[in-house]
Amino acid sequence: MTHDHDLELRPTEAQTEAALNPPPGRNGGDLVVETLAGLGATTVFGLPGQHALGMFDALRRSSLRYVGLRVENNAGFAADAYGRITGEAAPLLLSTGPGALTSLAALQEAASASAPVLAISSQIPTAGLGGGRHGYLHELPDQSASFRGIVKSVHTVRSQSQIPSAVAEAWRSALTAPHGPVWVEIPQDVLLAKTSLPVVTAPDATPEELVPRVELTAVAADLLSRARRPAIIAGGGVVRSDASGKLRQLAEKLDAPVVTTFGGKGAFPWEHPLSLQSWLEDRYMTDLLEDADVLLVVGSGLGELSSNYHTFKPRGRVVQIEADLGKLESNHPALGIHADARLALQALLETVTERTDATAPERVRDVLGRIADRIAGQELTLEQDVLASVRRALPAGSPSFWDMTILAYWAWSAFDPRGANTMHSAQGAGGLGYGFPAALGAAAADPGRPVLAVSGDGGALYSIAELATARQYDLPVTWLIVDDGGYGILREYMTDAFGEPTATELTRPDYVALAESFGVPGVRTSPETLEADLAKALAAPGPSVVVLPAVLRMFAPTHVD
Repeated sequence: MTHDHDLELRPTEAQTEAALNPPPGRNGGDLVVETLAGLGATTVFGLPGQHALGMFDALRRSSLRYVGLRVENNAGFAADAYGRITGEAAPLLLSTGPGALTSLAALQEAASASAPVLAISSQIPTAGLGGGRHGYLHELPDQSASFRGIVKSVHTVRSQSQIPSAVAEAWRSALTAPHGPVWVEIPQDVLLAKTSLPVVTAPDATPEELVPRVELTAVAADLLSRARRPAIIAGGGVVRSDASGKLRQLAEKLDAPVVTTFGGKGAFPWEHPLSLQSWLEDRYMTDLLEDADVLLVVGSGLGELSSNYHTFKPRGRVVQIEADLGKLESNHPALGIHADARLALQALLETVTERTDATAPERVRDVLGRIADRIAGQELTLEQDVLASVRRALPAGSPSFWDMTILAYWAWSAFDPRGANTMHSAQGAGGLGYGFPAALGAAAADPGRPVLAVSGDGGALYSIAELATARQYDLPVTWLIVDDGGYGILREYMTDAFGEPTATELTRPDYVALAESFGVPGVRTSPETLEADLAKALAAPGPSVVVLPAVLRMFAPTHVD
């Protein structure tokens, strides 16, 4: 008797031929790139180094497209964005020691934002592993120990036969909910040694589905169906699981207002009658959410930014759907449902009873009106006009990537992303330098539409070298640099706390001239001409830089007395 799975394991004639007669000149690096291609990868990011040259040599014998950045951390940011945009695991090829460690901040951001990054690093030769002090270049006692607290899983290879399985298992780990970065390391001698192993064809690395428990969704559906004032907080998990459509259906079925976290921007239509938008850093919004008798939290751990700096104290029942087990009830008691957001929302859609609440849109309008009045009383017209100009200039559907800068903090609350999975920032880990290299990764994923990056001048200096990358690959990224001569938000924080700032002022270059020295067109703009200059740059092919000299202010916080 022949079973279906027996037929699946039977190789084709071409596969048999490749296995019996592998092409000459292959090394361990070929096993890496063959496995990646077999898993479905098309693009890899990285930076070569001495111990990793076996992998990079193998790239020229593969169909993989390589996008090389100038700093490993920036390569990590680019891979992060590629993973967010495509939903695929983004390979990141790195060298040993300093090259590997330079990627740590980017991998922390990927972990915080659940971006699927497959980092593959070289290691010192096999003889040096184990913590002995052999004096190899870039030697660390335990390189993987530096990554264990950040990535989802660590996979160490010691022989060529382990490479395909280790890479495939890491791929599965990166793409199993919650998505995240993973780490594979392979010794230099294993990568360089010639191999007689057959060509890797199609390894199986199907991600595991995280299905909700039916008894939990049944209780959640009953709570929501009988609620008098339900509300929904939608986090980044909704975006990552492509569940925004199901979220909208559920909200409309329940007549429940929806606010999105900063990581969940675009999970719910901005102008929908039930949309509370993203004003989580506002006491009026906090009050409305605390007043909900049943609060559904989907794809969020209700961390610092999503809870108005932990001032949010829910009074009703909380139902929390979260793929990251460690985040369930980590901040508030809840009916915790460990599941992928899409699968859990589908289960709720099938079991909740439709309810009608004619007052819900009115309550939404009221709280948004109160917030608008509060902002209007703070003389922040410049900031609002600048953000509105950016929104009008950016074509609908084009993604934007925001560094840690005052305009980005405004955008978290006030920017309409016009679609799911179009607005991304570094608010997960909060590191500087994310915006521009991440935008390059998004452009590599979809070069057919323009991409916007937004940075302050402080953050821009973290990634200025990537102007060379943008030019080399002719990537359609427009970089808006808001130049206020320093670390603007830290200047504001220190002035408020201590009366004057220290270590926040920066000597900065002429960014327009600097961009042009890389062969990238640059223009200096003003708040009045920003919309036209930005729209023109976004419409032009290839990379460009728009510099806005301006000192922006944040709106007053509501989480402090």
